[in-house]
Amino acid sequence: MRFVRGLGGALLWIGASLLGLVAVLLCVTVILLPVGIPLLMLARRMFTRAVALMLPRSMSHPMKEGRKQGKKLSRKARKQARKKAKPHAEKVAKKLKR
Repeated sequence: MRFVRGLGGALLWIGASLLGLVAVLLCVTVILLPVGIPLLMLARRMFTRAVALMLPRSMSHPMKEGRKQGKKLSRKARKQARKKAKPHAEKVAKKLKR
């Protein structure tokens, strides 16, 4: 999967560079400047996406990975708390029955 993401990022990088080159050429001609500027912005977004595809997920989406780790840790803590609390709850239940 990592190879496929890297390959997709490389292809997107090449496409963005070609689109950027065309956009710069359009910006040079003053008449086509209104077409060149949006294309240049699109090429920039494509470069950003290409870099995100090439990097590991934890580096390209640090907040999402942090949330995932937090959810995993909270699940693990809940399970451990239940295991520790179960014998104490049973003792309390027995004392209440008396």
